This record gives sequence, C-alpha cells and structure tokens, in this order.
Amino acid sequence: MNEIKTQFTTREGVYKLLTHSEYSRPNRVPFNSQGSNPVKVSFVNVNDQSGNGDRICFNVGRELYFYIYKGVRKAADLSKPIDKRIYKGTQPTCHDFNHLTATAESVSLLVGFSAGQVQLIDPIKKETSKLFNEERLIDKSRVTCVKWVPGSESLFLVSHASGNMYLYNVEHTCGTTAPHYQLLKQGENYSVHTCKSKSTRNPLLKWTVGEGALNEFAFSPDGKFLACVSQDGFLRVFNFDAVELHGTMKSYFGGLLCVCWSPDGKYIVAGGEDDLVTVWSFLDCRVIARGHGHKSWVSVVAFDHYTTSVEESDPMEFSGSDEDFQDQMIHFGRDRANSTQSRLSKRNSTDSRPVSVTYRFGSVGQDTQLCLWDLTEDILFPHLPLSRTRTHTNVMNATSPPAGATIITNTSNNTTNGSNSGANTPGMNSLSTTLPRSNSLPHSAGTTTANSTNKTGSGGGGIGSGIMDSAIATGVSKFATLSLHDRKERHHEKDHKRNHSMGHISSKSSDKLNLLTKTKTDPAKTLGTLLCPRMEDVPLLEPLICKKIAHERLTVLIFLEDCLVTACQEGFICTWARPGKVGLLSSQNQASSPSGTVV
Repeated sequence: MNEIKTQFTTREGVYKLLTHSEYSRPNRVPFNSQGSNPVKVSFVNVNDQSGNGDRICFNVGRELYFYIYKGVRKAADLSKPIDKRIYKGTQPTCHDFNHLTATAESVSLLVGFSAGQVQLIDPIKKETSKLFNEERLIDKSRVTCVKWVPGSESLFLVSHASGNMYLYNVEHTCGTTAPHYQLLKQGENYSVHTCKSKSTRNPLLKWTVGEGALNEFAFSPDGKFLACVSQDGFLRVFNFDAVELHGTMKSYFGGLLCVCWSPDGKYIVAGGEDDLVTVWSFLDCRVIARGHGHKSWVSVVAFDHYTTSVEESDPMEFSGSDEDFQDQMIHFGRDRANSTQSRLSKRNSTDSRPVSVTYRFGSVGQDTQLCLWDLTEDILFPHLPLSRTRTHTNVMNATSPPAGATIITNTSNNTTNGSNSGANTPGMNSLSTTLPRSNSLPHSAGTTTANSTNKTGSGGGGIGSGIMDSAIATGVSKFATLSLHDRKERHHEKDHKRNHSMGHISSKSSDKLNLLTKTKTDPAKTLGTLLCPRMEDVPLLEPLICKKIAHERLTVLIFLEDCLVTACQEGFICTWARPGKVGLLSSQNQASSPSGTVV
C-alpha cells in the first residue's frame, strides 16, 4: 500500500514520472528538512532563440538554485546551475519571477526570507540589485508569499507571518526609519494604511488581514481581485485596486494554507488544516463543494489550465444571444452578472447534451499524496434535476437562506431512504451510500435517479475505503443517514460535539468570525451559515486519483503544458509527463533514481 507511485492513469491517459528529469541539489542527497522552510519552485520562460527558454528556480534549506529546465525533452544536468546562492542567518521561503520583463539576458526574481527581508536578484547576470526591509523596520516576521502585481514591471506584494501584507515599488527605497502609517480604509477584520512621508517610500500600502499569519495570496487571472488565506481559517477576496472586501469563507476547522483561482476567475479553491479542498464561487460568494482525499494538511492547490475544458457537444437552442454564448464559453473572461443565469436557461431550454464545463485542479499535502479533482456541471449547477448529486446530498439552494438557518433541501429524501435499506440506522458507517460521488466523467443528461443510486451505492474505493476513518467522516456519515426528523432533534447535540472536538480553534479569531450577523460568536456558530456550510449541505467530491508520490511532505504542484511538476521537502523536484508527452526519455533505462523517491 505504501509503495510510491511512478505513474497514474486518468481519462486523458497515463502520466509518467521522468526519473531523469529530476532536479535537486547537485549532489542529489536528500535534504534533512527538519525545521527548514518548505521547498518552493518558480518557473519563467525567457524566450531565447534555442527554443529551450524555460528556467527553474527552487530553494532547499539555505540554498537557492537557478537552472535551465529541460522538462520532458532532455535529462536534467545538475552539474551546471546558472546561479546558486547560499544564505547565512536567514533562509529563502518563497520567490517569484517577473514574466513581463524576462529576457534571455536578464530576469527579475524576488526572493522572500525567513527573517522578513525581500531580495531582488538577477540570476542570469548574477546580480543582487536591491534589498527591501533590510533592517526589518517594516516587518520582522517570516515572508510567507511574494508576487509581482500582474501587468506591472515594478510593483510587488509581500505577505508575512504577522498577518500583514505590503505593496512595494522596486524603484523606491525603504527609508532608514520605521514607516508611519495613515488609515486608508477599514472593513470587517481588515484595514489598509498608506505610508506617510514627505517623499514616496516603501511600503506604498500596508494591509492587515485577519488574525494570525497570512499564509498565501493569489491574484485573479485578470489581476483585479486578490484572494488571501489566513491562519484564522478565513479566505478573504478583495477588489485589489478599490481596496474593498468582495467576499469571505471559513474553513471547516483550522487554518487555510493555500489558494488558487480557476482560469476564468469564476471559482477559488482553498486547502488547509481541515484536510479538505474547498471550492468557492466568486460570483455567488459561497462554498459549492468540498473535496476529501487527503489524510493530512493540504499544502498546495492549483488549477490545470490545460485540462480545464469547455466543450459544446450538440447544436442547441439558446435563450440568450449568440454574443452571450461566445463571450461566456469560448473566452475564459471575467463573468458578467447574468451569465450563470443565461447558461442555466440554455441548459433548461434543450433536451440534448448541454455545453459541458469541466475544471481540473490538483492538490498535494503533508500526507505525501497527490490528488487530482474534476469539477463538473452536476456540482457547478446543482439546482438542475439532471444532477445525480441531488439524490445523495442536501445541496444549498441558489437563493441562500439567512445566516444561521438550517438548510435542509427536501429534494429526494424518499429516493435516498428507499435506496438505502438501512438508512435510518445511525450507526451505519457506509459513507459511499450516503455522500455524492462527483469525480467521474461528466455524465450524460439522461442519467436517471435509479442509475445514480446504483452507481453510488456500489461505489467502493476512494473515500469509502479506509480513508474516511477520521472523526469528520464518521460524524458526517452518521449524520447523513438520519431522517429529517432525527436531524432536527440532533442539531443542538451536533453543534455541541463539534464545538468540543474542535476546541483548538483560536478564540481570538472567533471574535470576528461571523461576518453575516456582525455579532461576536464562537467557531461552532459559523457552522451551518454561508461562511461555513455543514458537510452534508454541499457536495463532497472524491479525487479522480489519489497517489502517494514521495517520502516527505509535498510542497509544490505546478501544471505546465506537457507535464506537471511536484516537489517534496527532501528537495527533489519531479517532472510527470502528460499522456503522450514522454518524448526521448521513455526509451532510456528507467533505473531507480539515487534520490530514493522512486520505486
């Protein structure tokens, strides 16, 4: 069972680990990762004439490496890094290339450090041009995430373990004294200050977001919105330029560690200490699905832009205009307010198979596992009768109830209870018969309730087999099998139990948790609200694949055109060729690698 996988199969075909394309420190010795910062990887394409313009940067312990990345084409040559740096007294924690300014002669790489500084370096020219927060007057805590502002050659954003985020301009100095700030805007559990000084200096803005560390942030594809995840368990989405809060979500419990946007900016996925991946709709500002496959904290989530697809299967009649359809389906652009409605009306106006939308995303975790997930129409548009998830879960209505209301959608309870002979035995642990399974291929419109019941009932494997021994799962499975009458009676008791078992949620963060009621509540009170729906109120995704691929916890997942890249805390960066993309390397002898990460 614990054998490390070197390939896995999805509907597209077989993904294969290319052992010769493994990047690491030149000596290939596993890094002793105790107490060090996570290994991170950044890519940039310098568009050089040779056709091999990809460059890779990664940090391992105190070291930072910059190599030509040969991907699936050629074996990695670790003896010749373009640049290598070893730092004293502080460790690199994260980095980001400016893709706008990158050329074959020069790249701008930002590196954040464990003591709070940020360095701007050019690993091609081997120059260090600037150091920001050098005296640590701006922030003394670890840099958690650093990114160039999309479309800018000079602005970048840095988040810290202090919960603060700073906007810098590479052209400006940081000054020799601690900055003085003036309040620009304040909102629910966040504030933004400008730097008050006679001449313009860094930081331009200081954001204070939530309680505890700000673990990661991500800009929307159009660069207008910013999603932040914090140790207080909140996802907060801001309009970046207007400095306004767009929406929030709360983890099931614990901190949120990672966040990413779908290619069209309509969905955000977050992962963290609740071992779940949570899918949040940007338009509706609500949780639309959770995924359970990991056995430990989720460290990275990422969408696969190359497998995410929008396909029109058959000619159909549309109630919207042709322009609407073109805009919405072919261009992954920002959504207009009515597009979900127009897509739904299109879907309702025809009996043939509708436009099919499938988003692919992946996650890696401290459990050393890689999970791939498909987000399909039955999850995205659950209020349509075609969805088989309706028979096995109480899906929230499109018009969300008020905060604190118990959401029980009495859609097909008769079907569910009829199909599970033991539906009312609270002790029943068979999760596969009570939770939706929505990881498979998009189903045809003709799927009947009877079919979906059989498929679901017989589905072993995945979450049903062994993974779901955790407290959450048992609680959910018992809860999901109760009749409506029993559920109402046991709500109070369940609240109490959850409050007791999740007692480690910090009481500080609970002070400002419930944004909807604007009252001070404890964490258990957010459960069942729009901020944090109950497990049985949203569809539960199963992973398409869930494979152990490393010995140490995984810290990187990046989807590239012909491969996906993962990295673990031992400092090994692995390349997995997409189906049909193995190229020259497959013919070479696939001997086991000296790293010990391949079986």
